[in-house]
Amino acid sequence: MELIEAELFTDPGNDAVVRLPPRRFPGVLIQGDSLSTIRADVAEIVEACAQGDVDDAHQAATILLANIDELLVRYESALEAHGIERPYGPRG
Repeated sequence: MELIEAELFTDPGNDAVVRLPPRRFPGVLIQGDSLSTIRADVAEIVEACAQGDVDDAHQAATILLANIDELLVRYESALEAHGIERPYGPRG
């Protein structure tokens, strides 16, 4: 383990926006339990696809996309608040 200083751009919650040295852009810190939930959501979509249940897969994917969009909004808001350009183009 190495102790380092990091820049915190949001409150230190479950999806904090932080920049680690020597990175140019911040990232989103996702706690392990939240990462496990995201993985379970993706597994649900894969299973529904494997069973040919397009409606369930679509519903689960829509919810997952909404959750990821919330993370991106939080990330982009933090960047904007600190005058940092996004490391990617407009979302489509």
